[in-house]
Amino acid sequence: MRQAGAYSGILSRKTGPHSLPLARIKKIMKKSSDDVKMISGEAPIVFSKACELFIEELTKRAWIIMTNNNMHEKRRSTLQKDDVASAIIATDVFDFLVNLVSSTHDNNCELMNEESHQDIMEDI
Repeated sequence: MRQAGAYSGILSRKTGPHSLPLARIKKIMKKSSDDVKMISGEAPIVFSKACELFIEELTKRAWIIMTNNNMHEKRRSTLQKDDVASAIIATDVFDFLVNLVSSTHDNNCELMNEESHQDIMEDI
């Protein structure tokens, strides 16, 4: 269990710039359920930080997969949709996003041999 003040680092940014628009986060939160009537000022800030961490983690995993898949080819420095889709498919915690990736990507993933898949999973 977290102690009181565990989120103080996040909440101290209350007046500072945010990477994600807090008004948009609050709007999404309100749309999530008819039961949500009021949202405290701190809740969107916590969601903003959680979204930032989520994006960072998914990007890191996609980058690892991209670099492992392109070891024998010319290295590219641009993360692409297929790289993100591969990270979603390869990581169990992102299973809730699998429906968002296209079915054509699933066919490409099946072509990846078991050995390279194991190498990717070890790096993650």
